[in-house]
Amino acid sequence: MKNVVVVGTQWGDEGKGKIVDWLSDQADVIVRFQGGHNAGHTLVIDGTVYKLRLLPSGIVRKNKISIIGNGVVIDPWALLDEIEEIKSKGVDVSEKNLIISESSNLILPFHKELDEFREDDAGKSKIGTTRRGIGPAYEDKVGRRSIRVLDLISEEYIDKRLETSLLHHNVIRKGMGKNTYDKNEIKRELIKIAPKILKYSKPVWKKIDEFKSKGKKILFEGAQGILLDVDHGTYPFVTSSNTVPASAAIGTGCGLDTINYVLGITKAYTTRVGEGPFPTELNNKIGEHLANVGKEFGTVTSRKRRCGWFDAVLVRQTIKISGIHTIALTKLDVLDDLEEIKVCVAYELDGKKIDYLSASTENQLRIKPVYKSFKGWKSSTKGIKKFDDLPESAKIYIRDLEKILETKISSISTSPERNDTILLEDPFNI
Repeated sequence: MKNVVVVGTQWGDEGKGKIVDWLSDQADVIVRFQGGHNAGHTLVIDGTVYKLRLLPSGIVRKNKISIIGNGVVIDPWALLDEIEEIKSKGVDVSEKNLIISESSNLILPFHKELDEFREDDAGKSKIGTTRRGIGPAYEDKVGRRSIRVLDLISEEYIDKRLETSLLHHNVIRKGMGKNTYDKNEIKRELIKIAPKILKYSKPVWKKIDEFKSKGKKILFEGAQGILLDVDHGTYPFVTSSNTVPASAAIGTGCGLDTINYVLGITKAYTTRVGEGPFPTELNNKIGEHLANVGKEFGTVTSRKRRCGWFDAVLVRQTIKISGIHTIALTKLDVLDDLEEIKVCVAYELDGKKIDYLSASTENQLRIKPVYKSFKGWKSSTKGIKKFDDLPESAKIYIRDLEKILETKISSISTSPERNDTILLEDPFNI
């Protein structure tokens, strides 16, 4: 039995939704452990498209338990809307298959507005957030002034927590020239939805321990990518949580010995949403081609993604930081029509060649990529399910990536469809 953590090795949008859904067939329990409704997963199952934001990918599968861990910040209204949306597509969502950590922190309307105010006022210094209140909610969590799911159990708790939170937020709002919030107005709205949220609430650490003791297979589902990690990403152009696989333990309350295998999802090229350094970005026809063929638009925001060549320096770095065992390579088919394909194998900074990304934002913006070129295969790989059936140039590209990344590629995705996957190594059965 293996418990697997799935994480993105780039700036998110690597195709984790499909891989997690594919693996969830073998898993019994699927867990989200960080982030919020700023990160989306798109699943295509029997022609039906499911766009998930907070709900774990396993929710669309029968006889699976889905868990939202304590490391996730939850907009309760967004969550209830998502539940109704998924139910409208024939998916069952109930207390039997969805568990929410009683310790999860809530995103409230003033978090979302503060996110918007800051981005609007930042000008050229904006981070490029999704404006959904994720950052301010995590700030309140660390500042010990947030409202958690368990606080919804009584009006007294809600009142007390709101008083503490608004004491902080209304001072900020006054300073920004904004209207202050009425505590009673938010309290009424929270009381109204409290029963709908609380029915899913349980001590997640205890439930996971029970599942472990019964030998259940657990799949931990990361949001975003390692390069957006608040400690290890391209700071300050990052998210507000730790996206590394070690967060699966912290964000659910399970021990480190629960995690047996880490699978890194990696796109066959590189994309990024929002602001920040991007060494291999292509502001040309090739970049446009990758965006159009790869349908590179955000699941949550519909923002167009920036596109560029595969950056092996960055991925190798995130592999080492994260303790990734193998790579699941996605969107290989997007490269099918290219005459030449490039991979960044090093950087040049002030005339010197370096093999890692500096933590300095200034250096990140100044580095120049050093490329290795590959001959394109100029034929369709879409839907191929066997490695031997790939064009020879595609095989060379994949095997060279393994050498450069110093990590084995365990699967290759050749279309958005769940079954269009070349399986070289199964994480659950090693």
